[in-house]
Amino acid sequence: MQSQETIAPASDDGNDLKHRRIKSYVVRAGRMTQGQSRAILELGPKYLIPVDNLEYLDFQQYFGRKAPLVLEIGFGMGTSFVQMAKNDPASNYLGIEVHPPGVGSALKLIAEQECSNVRIIQHDAFEILSHCIPPQSIDVLQIFFPDPWPKKRHVKRRLIDDEFLRLVAPLLKSGGELRMATDWEDYARQMLEVMQRAQGFTNTSQDGTFVPRPLWRPLTKFEKRGQNLGHGVWDLVFKRD
Repeated sequence: MQSQETIAPASDDGNDLKHRRIKSYVVRAGRMTQGQSRAILELGPKYLIPVDNLEYLDFQQYFGRKAPLVLEIGFGMGTSFVQMAKNDPASNYLGIEVHPPGVGSALKLIAEQECSNVRIIQHDAFEILSHCIPPQSIDVLQIFFPDPWPKKRHVKRRLIDDEFLRLVAPLLKSGGELRMATDWEDYARQMLEVMQRAQGFTNTSQDGTFVPRPLWRPLTKFEKRGQNLGHGVWDLVFKRD
């Protein structure tokens, strides 16, 4: 395992980052398959968005059209993410992932599923949200099964916290949705507490807690395995006021 202990910037106002934030992920030296490596080499120029300059992105330029934007942070191997894009051709899907095997896997799926409405950024999501996403440009922000960092000393690395909400709130359109899911109950409770004290969001749950598993979120093999083992999954959907 290769650990990245460098830290990314963050801010209280969600725009100009003024202090440092511990990364919410570790880049693992996972082995790339030949297919994944070939996908990055051959499909990367078409589907990967370069962000070397960390400046606002013109989504119409990269997608070739103007459409609702669904942004997913940490799509893993891309199975659920690409399937959602295929099921929703009227929207543009932008995925952010740091792990090369996941990027390569997603690119393969994009080509196999012939999904022209998907683009990928291989970079630290916090930096992308801080510098590259224009205000009020996201229709749906999705974060499914982020690293739970279950050990007490690592909880500070969890992505969903007050600082993160202050950053993403201005990026969502009015009426836009923040969708989250986790299979760690402790993290689910933390997410709910963070959202309940965040300004400008309304819980779509009827009882003010979690929502039933949405039909639009594909069931992955890992979630199926967890269900077979009796693990729970908690979904949250909050709407931007």
